[in-house]
Amino acid sequence: MNLLIFDLDGTLIDSIEDLAISVNATLKHMGLRTLGQSTINSYVGEGAAVLIRRALGPEASDADVQKALEFFLGYYREHSLEHTKLYPGIREGIEELHARGKTLAVLTNKPVRISNDILCALGVADKFFRVYGGNSFEQKKPDPIGVSTLLGETYASAAETMLVGDSFVDIRTARNAGVTACGVTWGFDPERMRAEEPDLIVDSMDELLRQV
Repeated sequence: MNLLIFDLDGTLIDSIEDLAISVNATLKHMGLRTLGQSTINSYVGEGAAVLIRRALGPEASDADVQKALEFFLGYYREHSLEHTKLYPGIREGIEELHARGKTLAVLTNKPVRISNDILCALGVADKFFRVYGGNSFEQKKPDPIGVSTLLGETYASAAETMLVGDSFVDIRTARNAGVTACGVTWGFDPERMRAEEPDLIVDSMDELLRQV
């Protein structure tokens, strides 16, 4: 594999505590009850708008969702690094892949500005050729546009490209783009990831390094 495309939340970074705190702050702001972390886990992966709509519930109006989303994005931007950290072995693995000459990219449904800020703060942003977020294109994952764009920019073939992620959304994205799908078990939603039957599943960054 010459091009490795990584998801962010649940794959490179353990961000669930900051996300959960921000979601619950938003719910309190809207006068609603808070949610447990496991419930919020299951809502992550398809972008902030979907996360907030699910958190508010099916009865929420579009206007309420928009109001809550604006509050959430502002709150999360200020609090996104209070508990967030790289998963064990990620820093070393990214550095090794970079040293091997692999082209690395991030494709996440999180807004791109916040994604870049987090990667910079954690000291790994310079290892990635591109960081694309949920607002980088007209469509979010599992639409293949992000992967297709990276293939065009790097001149990599689909056969030498792997998408690494923790959720069913990532596996579907890889399938839609025709690239190798690698699921990681340390993320937010391993059960639904496994149900998508990725090409391979790894339990650690060291295992991924042996596969590529």
